[in-house]
Amino acid sequence: MDILSVVGILLAIGALLGGSVLKGAGLSSLWSAAAFVIVIVGTTASIFIHTPPQVFKRALRIVRWTVQPPVADREALVAQLLEWSNVARRQGLLGLEGHVAEQSDPFLKKGLQMLVDGLEPEAIRHMLEIELEGEEHKDLAAAKVFEGMGIYAPTLGIVGAVFGLIAVMKNLADPSKLGHGIAAAFTATIYGIASANLFFLPIAAKLKSVIGRRSGEREMIIEGLIAIAQGENPRNIEAKLAGFLH
Repeated sequence: MDILSVVGILLAIGALLGGSVLKGAGLSSLWSAAAFVIVIVGTTASIFIHTPPQVFKRALRIVRWTVQPPVADREALVAQLLEWSNVARRQGLLGLEGHVAEQSDPFLKKGLQMLVDGLEPEAIRHMLEIELEGEEHKDLAAAKVFEGMGIYAPTLGIVGAVFGLIAVMKNLADPSKLGHGIAAAFTATIYGIASANLFFLPIAAKLKSVIGRRSGEREMIIEGLIAIAQGENPRNIEAKLAGFLH
């Protein structure tokens, strides 16, 4: 679990609630059904129009990476690749056939199977790089869903504020309603700016970071498998992969 993300989410909520109380606005001022409909429902509608269904579904699947990113032990992965290298040197590439079924990672399993099948190193690299680029492209497109929400929300917050001010202008003859009306108008602005800068944009940035790290791990797997296919010495493979550990 990403503790920083969890703490950040709690601090974001605490900052909004605590700030409202400390400023004397009170917690009740943060709730407005009209602001919620205009900003949150409106942002959701915008992103539905903006995003293809399959991309939106993928975004919902990977949003959990914000607090629970995929865990990969790079040192253990390097050790595994070195073990396969030793097996290949002693028994040949067919000696790795028994390890294919043991792999839970589809990318690693696919690469190892191509190694066992005796494909040329460049063919393995080409196919795995296509797989990596496709996977990375889909994940980045999903991350941009939250980036898009972070763009639309503040603008819709302004729309909500304008609607609120229009309502205030209609009640200029009744001064008792002006203060409450203006306060309600700016609640929509809070919804838009706060949701974008405390949640949507940080989530997008965190997902991009996780995706970049996963791509780095995939690149390490490709380099390791290619080195095994080329029959390189395990020590040379270890030295080559050491750079990915940092």
